[in-house]
Amino acid sequence: MEIEFGDVVRLRKKHPCGGDEWQVVRVGADIRIKCLKCQRQVLLERATFERRMKALVSRGQPATEANAEPAI
Repeated sequence: MEIEFGDVVRLRKKHPCGGDEWQVVRVGADIRIKCLKCQRQVLLERATFERRMKALVSRGQPATEANAEPAI
């Protein structure tokens, strides 16, 4: 499964704050995710992230649509 910027994922274990949904804020060799409950950010290696990911909750907006200007 291809992970993209802005995706919301659910991991296998809950965060200590009780939140279980995370937003992807950086994608590369490492993946940075942000807890949607407490806003804490965590950097994980891609292999570790893929092992811990349980489900894709929702897709983020593609970069081309998010930065697009309205047509005149």
